Amino acid sequence: MLAWVAGVLIVLALGKALILPMKVVFRLLINCLLGGLVILLINLLGQPFGFFIPLNIISALVAGILGLPGIILMVILKYLL
Repeated sequence: MLAWVAGVLIVLALGKALILPMKVVFRLLINCLLGGLVILLINLLGQPFGFFIPLNIISALVAGILGLPGIILMVILKYLL
């Protein structure tokens, strides 16, 4: 009986330890998708002016991780380069 209780506690501890990284990965994925949508919106609005930011995994990660400052950074880098 004691071994069964210990096994259940170990499974619960491992489950809790695995849920936290999954939350971080899920939040990063959602932020990257939202960042990609913002870049797409910037590309649609900037198209008449000849302005676009390439939409790839790196730009989506920058926009997703850094948020609005990351998008502003990419716009400034586009003007500088």
